[in-house]
Amino acid sequence: MVGWLVVLSACNLSAPAPPTPLPTATSAIPQAQILYPPHNQRVVEGIIFDIDILASDPAAGIQRVELYVDEGLLQSSETETGQEQYYRMTTNWLAKGIGWHKFSAIAYRADGTASHPHVIALEVVPPS
Repeated sequence: MVGWLVVLSACNLSAPAPPTPLPTATSAIPQAQILYPPHNQRVVEGIIFDIDILASDPAAGIQRVELYVDEGLLQSSETETGQEQYYRMTTNWLAKGIGWHKFSAIAYRADGTASHPHVIALEVVPPS
């Protein structure tokens, strides 16, 4: 009898909690994406390479795009009209500082609404 009491008290007959929904991209804010280079790529120190960014906001348009490297602003580029639905920015960076570096792209509307940062990491390696 005591055994059954222990077994029954250990049972949880309540319904499981609903799953937490995964976050999804929303068109309510601008979007920024670093197209090149890919995340986790290795680059040789001393090499200059291109960084390609695509920003989009079909609802209100893009006014500017900013690219940060290790939290410091590398490049800011403004669109001609401040209302382009799609805007592509290309810049370059001299690979320096052995180790990992964080690149963040942010797109802005004319009213200041910002995208979530699109972040990639690149590893700078010494020349062989």
